[in-house]
Amino acid sequence: MVLAAGLGTRMRPLTNERPKPLIPCGGKTLLDWNLDALAQAGATEAVANVHYLPDQIIAHVRDRAAPRITISDERERILDSGGGIGKVVARFGDQPFFSLNADTIWLDGPRSNLERLAEAFDPERMDVLLLLASSVTTIGWGNRGDFFLEQDGRLRRPQKHEVAPFAYTGAAILKPQLFANRPEIFSLNQIFNEAQAAGRLYGLRLDGIFMHVGTPEALAEAEVALRLHVDPG
Repeated sequence: MVLAAGLGTRMRPLTNERPKPLIPCGGKTLLDWNLDALAQAGATEAVANVHYLPDQIIAHVRDRAAPRITISDERERILDSGGGIGKVVARFGDQPFFSLNADTIWLDGPRSNLERLAEAFDPERMDVLLLLASSVTTIGWGNRGDFFLEQDGRLRRPQKHEVAPFAYTGAAILKPQLFANRPEIFSLNQIFNEAQAAGRLYGLRLDGIFMHVGTPEALAEAEVALRLHVDPG
């Protein structure tokens, strides 16, 4: 599942006439960075939801073969991250699936981080497995961090006045059963919080470089980083 329905308000004016997932960075769109990562990990099919300027995204992915894209159209009503997945979760059957935000970029280390995430997911212990990056080294990061990563791999959110060392990259593995009996519109954070309370929210540290491309300034930082790391010459 690729979450591509956001309004991209913090990326204005770049998103005045195009949706945020189609903003170019390092020679390809933010959306294609995520779809390429899925293809590298062996995914053959993906669902992308759309809301803001949807026809541009639909046209962009129409001929994509790896992975093949099914569109979930939310142009009449945006459903938030959890509701967007809940609308189409039946497509995943009873099997865990990847969820990716369409506005983040990472560069893999020696191996695909999505492959590492899939190998680390243990359905007996986990309901949710998040891919995390150091908030200190993340490019474009500007808040106090999302999670603490315990020695056993479990995650907890920071309490008031705590600064967490890890940022959520927007990539996760989720169980479809988590979406049963949910409201039409809700945030994935509700699922994350419930999994943490049950001791079933886990994290895996990214091996590579993560870029949070949320603003025009962060986009410029990511462009510099990509030039340095992808094309040092």
